[in-house]
Amino acid sequence: MTIPEIIERKREGGTHSRAELEQLILGFVAGTVPDYQVAAWLMAVYLKGMTAEETTVLTQVMAASGEQMDLSSLSRTADKHSTGGVGDKTSLVLTPILAACGLTVAKMSGRGLAHTGGTIDKLESFPGWSPELEESAFLRQAKEIGLVLVGQSKNLAPADGLLYALRDVTATVPSIALIASSIMSKKLASGAQTIVLDVKVGAGAFMKTLEDARALAKAMLEIGQLAGRNTRAVLTDMETPLGSMMGNALEVKEALETLHGAGAADLRELCLELARETLLAEGFSSEEANKLPCQALDSGAALEKFRLFVAAQGGDSSFVTHPEKLVIASGREVIRATTSGYLAKLDALAVGKAVLALGGGREQKGEAIDHSVGVEIHCKPSARLEVGTPIATIYHNAGRGLATATQLLQHATSVSSSAVPVAPLILERLA
Repeated sequence: MTIPEIIERKREGGTHSRAELEQLILGFVAGTVPDYQVAAWLMAVYLKGMTAEETTVLTQVMAASGEQMDLSSLSRTADKHSTGGVGDKTSLVLTPILAACGLTVAKMSGRGLAHTGGTIDKLESFPGWSPELEESAFLRQAKEIGLVLVGQSKNLAPADGLLYALRDVTATVPSIALIASSIMSKKLASGAQTIVLDVKVGAGAFMKTLEDARALAKAMLEIGQLAGRNTRAVLTDMETPLGSMMGNALEVKEALETLHGAGAADLRELCLELARETLLAEGFSSEEANKLPCQALDSGAALEKFRLFVAAQGGDSSFVTHPEKLVIASGREVIRATTSGYLAKLDALAVGKAVLALGGGREQKGEAIDHSVGVEIHCKPSARLEVGTPIATIYHNAGRGLATATQLLQHATSVSSSAVPVAPLILERLA
């Protein structure tokens, strides 16, 4: 078929074959199919949608457009993806738990953009830690420790980056098929046999409603399963930030506190839930999936895995043993309640934007960030407040972004005369 015929087929609601999608997508990557034709096709997909099988084939074609990691020499490979949120430092706790349970976590992670943080940015809070490893060192560390995290390769599913750039300027970003294939193409190319998806819902998430999040989760789940991967999904609340710490070094500190047996209750709950789902997807019994992650965390086995991982990639592992060594901004500003009652809302998006204003995030790819700044939350919704009760502390450097962050946090909260019901952290499980 010609490219106009492929566009016409989708415009009329037809279904593409693998050959048609390879002709279009791989031609676009090679430069033989112009962007204006792909833009027309994207709009047709946005308007007409794609079947689950068709979306899976699109995802596989995108995954095959560049490098694909071969993890066949490793046992029980597992990967986790979060759709992004505020205070989401789960990878720092979950991955060593999984490694301590006998799984191999050899994955690529990204950097943060806008109000959502990135795992690589957080890990760079450890002096000397590097996100770059040669393939032989990557595989060797995976075999020896069971845990290796590196930065995402530009050659991993390059079709995704090219397509997203077009989607961004053609008003076709909010297509479930295109979002799902974008995320899952990188997961398939990363090579893990088991994939667990943490799909965030709420103010601080990409998906604002449960209905939209469920649709995305189901689409990604179908792609994974049709592609032969052990895939499960969990829908989790992101109306309120996860944990108490937001900002790179602060989130590392909270993750380490959790690995040490303390930390925020909601962070521990989510990490254990995701670990349980991963083990179930990998074929462990329900009893094992319930017991092993708790044992890994409470025994210190997960903490030791994390220490070995940091050291193996050049980081100062003494920071793992002594989280207080992490560099935190010296400036402090406390946000206090101005009225008594019950905290009814703590808007996750506003908190994320506050961290961004302080310099803890980036508006454009490649921008430098300040790892030391952030926000600490002292109260969560339903907490009793009196006038003057500390709600949050801003950690800043020389007042940079302080006025904006203060204003955002003041408007992020609302107070009620009576306690309000709080949504559960785990909203749904899909398998």
